[in-house]
Amino acid sequence: MADIVPSNTPEISVSDLSAAIKRTVEDAFGYVRLRGEVSGFKGPSGSGHVYFRLKDEGATIEAVIWKGVYGRLKVKPQEGLEVIATGRVTTFPGSSKYQVVIESLEPAGVGALMALLEERRRKLTAEGLFDPARKRPLPFLPTVIGVVTSPTGAVIRDILHRLEDRFPRTVLVWPVRVQGEGSAAEVAAAIRGFNAIGPDDDLPRPDVIIVARGGGSLEDLWGFNEEIVVRAAFESAIPLISAVGHETDTTLIDFAADRRAPTPTAAAEMAVPVRADLVAETQGLGRRLGLAVARGMEGRRTELRAAARALPDAERLLETARQRLDAAGERLPNALAANAGAHRARLLRAAGRLAPGVLRLRIDRSRDRIEALSGRAATALTRGTETRRLGFSTLAERLKRSLGVYARSQTDRIGRAGERLAAIEARSTRAMDLVLRRCRDRLDAASKLLTALSYQGVLARGFALVRDAEGRPLRSAAAIGPGRALAIEFADGRIAATAEGEAPPASPKPAPRPAEPKPRKAGEGKTEGQGTLF
Repeated sequence: MADIVPSNTPEISVSDLSAAIKRTVEDAFGYVRLRGEVSGFKGPSGSGHVYFRLKDEGATIEAVIWKGVYGRLKVKPQEGLEVIATGRVTTFPGSSKYQVVIESLEPAGVGALMALLEERRRKLTAEGLFDPARKRPLPFLPTVIGVVTSPTGAVIRDILHRLEDRFPRTVLVWPVRVQGEGSAAEVAAAIRGFNAIGPDDDLPRPDVIIVARGGGSLEDLWGFNEEIVVRAAFESAIPLISAVGHETDTTLIDFAADRRAPTPTAAAEMAVPVRADLVAETQGLGRRLGLAVARGMEGRRTELRAAARALPDAERLLETARQRLDAAGERLPNALAANAGAHRARLLRAAGRLAPGVLRLRIDRSRDRIEALSGRAATALTRGTETRRLGFSTLAERLKRSLGVYARSQTDRIGRAGERLAAIEARSTRAMDLVLRRCRDRLDAASKLLTALSYQGVLARGFALVRDAEGRPLRSAAAIGPGRALAIEFADGRIAATAEGEAPPASPKPAPRPAEPKPRKAGEGKTEGQGTLF
């Protein structure tokens, strides 16, 4: 029989019911953090709001991000991306469904990594490792290219094929792990290893280094965010190209490298130009040079012809010079005669001044002047010698007085030094005696301790040490069987023996040692006839 609905139940509208459900849901849940996969994401709608779904293995919930919040998000939702969403649960009465209004979004599992990455980026930026001013240009045509990557991946093949297509060069591959524990240390060691190659080494030094890896998640690429890798890239004296991940992937080595390539193939394109383009450009420049030289020669030829036509006739140029030469030839005999007469007159005047009487007079005058100078020189020498003698006498007196004072001061210093030496000698003798006495006391104490701890002391008190035939000590009777050869050591020597009888049964497990009694206070628990030791 069907249930009968009470007729006195009050009627409410659909809107009232939806509003009541909305209040109940919002009051019961408030803010929540949901982990799920983005599904049905199609980008912002015409109004700028974003609608999609969050799902996991067993359920799906509608999600919405308002336009203002979406513009502030650092991490945008993507189809298939697992995220952690923070927001409030509410309902949408228009379609009778509940949804979550998201206010913040972060990748699931990488929130801590993202925070660590941002903190490390700020630290290295403050140290100047990412300064654009220190980045160097790449060589135009490197002779040797060093590649740091995995030798088994597709990355190295892509780089080699691209270099072969553009401009074949010598490639040195430093094999490393590009993912997992230890990969960062291997990449840093490879960069420093390429820089350590010298000009006299067997391997050629690279002109440019490419650090390459394929795409992956943040965890896969984390090795290239390690500080050791970033510092190795910063310290590299060889220009470095970072080609880690795809175009959308960004790691800290990208900021420290001299150039960042979106893909490993693009890194190969940055490293070398296209050989065919260079050949074509060179040929074009050669043709232009030939044409320019031809035009220049033709212009110079035209200018030379024009200048030749403007020059006067050679005979006309030489007419005046020939006439001046003829006139000079006619005047030359008279000029030679006049010159010879002038020289003859000068010679006669000089001969008059060289007469014997004149020369004798000049010699007498020179002799008188020399004798006068000799007398003056003797007087000056005597005066100078006397002055030097007086000066030396004064210096000798001063030196004698200073030597006496210096001798007395040195005698006093030697006496004081002798007294200090005697005091030090006495102190050193006492100190040496004290050190020897302390060492002797320590040696005596160690000798006594060695004697007390030696097992020979135990043997001297009446005990014996039992060993087997191989010399190993035996600590229990259960370890000795009948007929077994034994060696018994006493304090005064050893004897050989043979075990007889049956082996005793194994000793039972020793009972637990009773706890040591706590020390009693003075005056407590005294017994008659036996005093306490404490």
